[in-house]
Amino acid sequence: MPDPAATFWQAPLAELTQQLGVGLSGLSSVEAAARLQRYGANRLESRRRFSLLRKILSRFRNPLVLILLAAATVSAFTGDIASLVIIAIMVLFSVMLDSVQEYRAEQAADQLRISVALHEQALRDGREITVRADQLVPGDVVVLAAGDLVPADGRVIEARDFFVNEGLLTGESYPVEKRAVPDGVADVNVAQAANAAFMGTSVVSGSARLLLCATGNRTQLGEISTTLRHTSPPAALEKGVYEFGILIVRLTILLVLFVLLVNTLSHRPLLESFLFAIALAVGLTPELLPMIVSVTLARGALRMARQKVIVKRLGAIHDLGSMDVLCTDKTGTLTEARIALIRHITLAGTESERVLELAWLNSHFESGLRSPLDTAILEHAPHAASEWTKIDEVPFDFERRRVSVLIERAGRRILVVKGAPEDVLKLSSHHELAGESDIHQLDAAAMARATAQFQALGEEGFRVLGIAWREEPATQSHVAVGDEKDFVFAGYAAFLDPPKPGAGAAIAALKRSGIGIKILTGDNERVTQYVCGELGIPIEGLLTGTELSSLSEDALSARIETTNLFCRVTPSQKNRIILALKRRGHVVGYLGDGINDAPSLHTADVGMSVDGAVDIAKDAADIILLDHDLAVVERGVREGRRTFGNIMKYVMMGTSSNFGNMFSMAGASLMLPFLPMLPIQVLLNNFLYDLSEVPIPMDEVDDELLAQPRHWDIRFIRNFMLVLGSVSSIFDFLTFGLLLWVFNASEKLFQTGWFMESLATQVLVIFVIRTNGNPLRSRPNPVLVATSLAVVGVAIALPYTAIGRWFGFVPLPPAFLAALCAMVVCYLAIAEGVKRWFYHRYPPYGVTHPAILRSRPFIGTGAA
Repeated sequence: MPDPAATFWQAPLAELTQQLGVGLSGLSSVEAAARLQRYGANRLESRRRFSLLRKILSRFRNPLVLILLAAATVSAFTGDIASLVIIAIMVLFSVMLDSVQEYRAEQAADQLRISVALHEQALRDGREITVRADQLVPGDVVVLAAGDLVPADGRVIEARDFFVNEGLLTGESYPVEKRAVPDGVADVNVAQAANAAFMGTSVVSGSARLLLCATGNRTQLGEISTTLRHTSPPAALEKGVYEFGILIVRLTILLVLFVLLVNTLSHRPLLESFLFAIALAVGLTPELLPMIVSVTLARGALRMARQKVIVKRLGAIHDLGSMDVLCTDKTGTLTEARIALIRHITLAGTESERVLELAWLNSHFESGLRSPLDTAILEHAPHAASEWTKIDEVPFDFERRRVSVLIERAGRRILVVKGAPEDVLKLSSHHELAGESDIHQLDAAAMARATAQFQALGEEGFRVLGIAWREEPATQSHVAVGDEKDFVFAGYAAFLDPPKPGAGAAIAALKRSGIGIKILTGDNERVTQYVCGELGIPIEGLLTGTELSSLSEDALSARIETTNLFCRVTPSQKNRIILALKRRGHVVGYLGDGINDAPSLHTADVGMSVDGAVDIAKDAADIILLDHDLAVVERGVREGRRTFGNIMKYVMMGTSSNFGNMFSMAGASLMLPFLPMLPIQVLLNNFLYDLSEVPIPMDEVDDELLAQPRHWDIRFIRNFMLVLGSVSSIFDFLTFGLLLWVFNASEKLFQTGWFMESLATQVLVIFVIRTNGNPLRSRPNPVLVATSLAVVGVAIALPYTAIGRWFGFVPLPPAFLAALCAMVVCYLAIAEGVKRWFYHRYPPYGVTHPAILRSRPFIGTGAA
């Protein structure tokens, strides 16, 4: 089959269908399945997806793993079989666990993603059916309407007032009209292809049938970049993990170089010194962090699914928990989104069937994006409205905020406009009071009366549309934006959207959780203030779109903190508000479900939409709410914080314990004539400790940690590691003294005693560090308890077994075991006291606003 993908908009339609081997009625199901096998799924992969085997092999590119494998190879050649076996087990355990969990997490995420995948109406077997977008193939005919995302590149074969926003490809923010051109067009430039629509662009108004010619990476979007559609700035989780990784790398390099230098100067065997240094690096590095993050996020996604929250991007769970500002629209979130037309009045304040008729005609003949207001109008069909026919239309767009239709009855043609009252009034030169026979000049007095009436309706909680008309010549067959002037203002259509029960309580719960709410709406300020008053939402500050357009970026940043109500704002202004909040250091969430919400959903740290949203909004969102209810958001936030809390538990425990033990090893190597632990013993210690921490993702999180948003705070983590790690090192050195000066320990006895003390203290301190409060009142997960105690039991029993002797351990005297128990109890008590002092001196990680975090003092740095 010839490939028509590159030139499909230039060829005549008859030639194109012949090349594709289809008709205009679509494909059969059998042929569609065959083409799906040939062309592959219709998706742009944001990254390559590998099989489980490829994932495992890719882990061996890690520099640390390569060093360990090199050390194992050297051990094999030198006959050190024990070191070879332990290093190999450690490497395989870490690589397998991380790879398998990432693979399982991807599979789980894919299943969740399928449940909220985009769907399109396609012609198959001669009838219109619903098909998942990634199952579409070249030759399919899809039916598109306002709010849809164009699923692939295709040729327009039917169109009715079909306007598409191609900003993703062309950079132009204004929609362009697409038409059916059977003969094709000569233009090579995609931007000039008026008979084609392209993947990733959005339908603003109208309807069309599209013959798909290119799917997946063969589309224009795929040729530009396979990542454009999903590219977004680094999220809070990614930045936090990266900064943490840099911290660990620096510490590891310093420690390894120090140990190698000391052992070299002490004339110890080079291979043994090298293996010991590598073992220290492994011990300091929390190599299970990727696995812990993956498991915790995957479990969080499944728990959130039970809360009616579907996660498309796993990292968004963390970002939701860190969110401290939620931007939301008003309609459907604070209100029921069940709009009813209550009044249709003239400027005299009297009810008017004439106003209703004009509004109904406009909504009835509008072919573009219909709002709930149109639905409410169409429920009131006036008498004799069916006598009119439509001639042309100027579709609605979010910048003009109005729609005009040219209609005819019995040879008479009029242009009827419906839209934002303030805009329609500006375009009007006259007004009517009692029908067409009572038309007056719209002078300053009439304008003041119209404005006062509009404000009064808003203060009563009504949403209002202005209705106007203009006589047109009988020969007028086309209208454009320039024709929208000199109207006769007929009156207002007033709607009521009642506040949603429970919205006020949900917002209050979010505010108690430390999340600021900012309302971004295209509606006017009076209606929005009325809804806020009904729900008990205090208004801290108000900005309108007009005021916003006059503010510089610096001025907006200064006003953004004290303003929570933004009215009459355009989509671009919503996006600007979110960017201003992010520049202030906030983690921003956005909840929206319309076409105009897509840019904001993509810009926010975590974009949230609802199951019933338009395709472009669901595609841009990170999280899909199955209920359009702020209470669902509040439950999702708590789940996100629980997930973040468990990730931080591993980070805090792993860094403090590992740093303390590795620092002790490095210090002991200065004083002892032998290694404080053999390399295989260090690796075994690290293996058993990691094993005890595997159940952390299942652990519960204290309520106080769920009460406020949390952020990655690398300086806090570093200082916690230094303080608690120092306490661990102090007890390590006490153990050294006890072994050397009380028990006169030999090399093997010293290594055995310290192995046991080191593992017991760092495993049991889990129960101190896992909570900010009293460990006796915070109940850990039973699996975590069982695993930790089992690991300590293994450490105590190991020296008395044949396996222990293979590792170089020897039995310990009972007196040392008694002293060890006393030291462990003392260590846990002192660690608890130091932890409380630390949290009193420094607030828990990320509990304050980032701007405050940057200004508070930190150990070793003074004021930041």
